[in-house]
Amino acid sequence: MASAKTYISSLRNSPIPLAFRPQGRLPLPIFLPNQQYRCAGGQTSANAAKYKRKDQGSQQKKKKARTTFIQYDLRDAEQFSLCDAMRYIRAFEVGRAPTSSKYELHLKLRTPKNGAVVRNRLRLPHPVKTDLRICVICPPDSKSAAAAKAAGATIVGEDTVFDAVKDGRIEFDRCICHVDSLQKLQKAGLGRVLGPRGLMPSAKLGTVVKDVGATVKDMVGGSEYRERLGVVRMAIGQLGFTPEEMQRNIRAFVDGVKRDIAQLSDRIAKDIHEVVLSSTNGPGFSLNGEFRGPESVPTKELSTL
Repeated sequence: MASAKTYISSLRNSPIPLAFRPQGRLPLPIFLPNQQYRCAGGQTSANAAKYKRKDQGSQQKKKKARTTFIQYDLRDAEQFSLCDAMRYIRAFEVGRAPTSSKYELHLKLRTPKNGAVVRNRLRLPHPVKTDLRICVICPPDSKSAAAAKAAGATIVGEDTVFDAVKDGRIEFDRCICHVDSLQKLQKAGLGRVLGPRGLMPSAKLGTVVKDVGATVKDMVGGSEYRERLGVVRMAIGQLGFTPEEMQRNIRAFVDGVKRDIAQLSDRIAKDIHEVVLSSTNGPGFSLNGEFRGPESVPTKELSTL
């Protein structure tokens, strides 16, 4: 390959006008300050600066985080009466055992995100969970033990209960302790076993009481609920409940939540926005507050499975 000097000399000897002949050495490329050149990312320096300014502007115009949960306009939603919602839910639960599938009620609240939550325990007119196993720690031959057994307690005693828990045989879902047996329970050292499971009796939780019989009676048919992400959810009935039984349970649940809201501080704005009925395997149906619609089936057809 010819060298650069040979190439330049050939240009000088060629019949090209002097005005167009290179004089001396070839000039090197000169980069002007306003000239655009490609960066490694494929953008010019001017474009990179432009996008950088845009990013800085978008960061300054960021929207503020919402302090409340999003609520949709119910006028645009399709709502159902209680009987119609139960009819459709039963269609989704075909073939399920009446006691295995449960109706569930969801109360969507207008509430701030970082406020106090609604939490309580409620005994419904028609209990949903009837298979709750309750343990009562009290002297086995006392009147409290007899009252606890009559109210529906599964396990009653002191030393026998302590030995069973230490052996790993925890055959109960709730645990109640009589005031006179609290010191004995603390000496047994069952907090490490029952505490992580949420079964350790405590005065704050209302499981250390004097009237054991009344507490067991309330606990057998009682249900707990707690607000999570602006929604209070609780099992409201079994699949075999009649529409009238469901109506009474729903009223009791909604009234209980309203009482809890009323007990909060006046500075906390909370109210019920929407009531949705669903089931274990079915979708949710927004309720319009009516018991039966103009085209609803007779309640007798919803009273049997």
